[in-house]
Amino acid sequence: MKETSFLALNDNATLVVGSGNYLTSPVGTAMPDDLLVPTSPWQNVGHTSLEDVFGITSEGGEATTIGTLQNKSLRTKYSARTETMTFTLQQFDTAGLRLYFGANAPILPDGSVGVPADPVPTQSAFLAIFIDGENHFAFYAPKAEIYRNDDMSISDTESLAGLPLGVKPMTLGTNSWTYAVTPLGGTVATGATAGAPGTYTPAGAVAPVDLSALGAVIATPTSAWAPDQHVVLGDSSKAHWDGSDWVAGSAV
Repeated sequence: MKETSFLALNDNATLVVGSGNYLTSPVGTAMPDDLLVPTSPWQNVGHTSLEDVFGITSEGGEATTIGTLQNKSLRTKYSARTETMTFTLQQFDTAGLRLYFGANAPILPDGSVGVPADPVPTQSAFLAIFIDGENHFAFYAPKAEIYRNDDMSISDTESLAGLPLGVKPMTLGTNSWTYAVTPLGGTVATGATAGAPGTYTPAGAVAPVDLSALGAVIATPTSAWAPDQHVVLGDSSKAHWDGSDWVAGSAV
């Protein structure tokens, strides 16, 4: 019988944003080891809107149903999806204006920023960090294009004006992903119990990212696992314990 798994209630995985920061760095910069204290070359983009905190919009992803004469809805195929992270910058300095108007916006002799006729988006690594008490949550893109996401409008004399920005994550090198999201409420796995699939301990532990990250995880049982037993890793691959080492795939 196929094993069915259900999501467990995890109160520590809920999020209410209390504060946050948006940062850029040269393309390919790794995510900081400490998200609460990101260091150079990461740089804060500046003040952002308290009302329009963050959003993700997408284009594409349309579903097409593929069938046969015997089964008219045999499979579903999805078109490529392009996603854009959005936030509103409220800092009108030179760096902020260039994020909105284009990385090639020239600095004119009087110090003003020229609006280019053929604007070029800013390319950088991007990091959005949100803090909720002792919890923190982040979106990280090793490569992204940053440019205006909407028209600017100054509607009254009482609110801070803003520059709506869009961040388009892009694939870097041989990566199969465009951006990463840090989960909440998880702990590092210290053990793995055989199953189909198996489970990690302690309860709620985050799966090791790949086979190499399994090195410090203790297998239960310590003898070779039975056929088809395995654990699922963070990269969606499988691994099993052969009695002495972690090995890729399910046990045979």
